[in-house]
Amino acid sequence: MELTVAITGASGSIYARRTLELLAGCNAVETINLIMSGTAATVAQLELGVNLKEPDMSKINAWLDLEPESRKVRLWRLDNFAAKPSSGSNKQAGMIVVPCSMGTLGAIASGAGTNLIHRAADVCLKERRKLVLVPRETPYNAIHLENMLKLTHAGATILPASPGFYHRPRSIDELVEHLCFRILDQFDLPHSKKTQWTGDEVAE
Repeated sequence: MELTVAITGASGSIYARRTLELLAGCNAVETINLIMSGTAATVAQLELGVNLKEPDMSKINAWLDLEPESRKVRLWRLDNFAAKPSSGSNKQAGMIVVPCSMGTLGAIASGAGTNLIHRAADVCLKERRKLVLVPRETPYNAIHLENMLKLTHAGATILPASPGFYHRPRSIDELVEHLCFRILDQFDLPHSKKTQWTGDEVAE
């Protein structure tokens, strides 16, 4: 399976990192096309203390604890409209935007493809491929909600960064994983089942 992952400048870099780690460690995923917005690196440095400015594959692989020579993740420039994710003829399973800023969400909803993230998302919609958008903004205003509804009608999945608590998380990492596992579920990718609801937690 080939997937595209985009990271925007919304808060929630930790979700992006864990999602990428899980995808990179999944045998069902062969290639991850990575696109980062101009402010994604700034937010990642603020929230995680990592320097992803002027990113290259050595920085990305180190960030994800991958071997330096790993080729599972491929980084594409934001302005590269000749990149693989920009073409519908490139067969891939879909795209994840995590976290997804309201600016990016609005641009995708409008069809105004001014960068590779917008274009790649538009390709997923027109090709009827899975597009998962993970907004973290709160609260939502009417424009945000209208854009989400518009994208839902167009075929996208809106998956807010709203982790559950029924698995009794004991750390931030466990909260993050719950959300990231839900992202993987959208593509039927295997993962730990420790956060999956079984019904056994509640006595009949």
